[in-house]
Amino acid sequence: MSVSRLQQLKSHILFENKITEMAASPSPLTTHVLNTAMGVPGANMTLSLYRQDHSTNAWSLITNGTTNDDGRCPGLITKQQFTSGVYKMRYETAQYWAGMGETCFYPYVEIVFSINDPDQKYHVPLLLSRFSYSTYRGS
Repeated sequence: MSVSRLQQLKSHILFENKITEMAASPSPLTTHVLNTAMGVPGANMTLSLYRQDHSTNAWSLITNGTTNDDGRCPGLITKQQFTSGVYKMRYETAQYWAGMGETCFYPYVEIVFSINDPDQKYHVPLLLSRFSYSTYRGS
């Protein structure tokens, strides 16, 4: 990966703090999609956020969204809606790659994670190429 691509990725990651400061009511849960194959944000990707019912294990849709030009999807959930539990974010990766005239190995990516302390901020990045993906708990 070239130095300029690394600098671009770094600037997008560090931009998260500026987004949070600008938002009137920031979401306690954020995401950021980075197209690591091209070294650009994953813009215009459809995603959905779900919460699992602890008694039935059924998933309930909370919201749908589309990433902006910076690969972010602000306003995923309000602080009032954000409770302890198991959540899932589903990213429609096949549609994203098809929009660029490409195919991919993973038609969608689902990231399932636990929220134990809803007073904390949670950041779930998705690092993506046509044939791989990675995620981690960011801050």
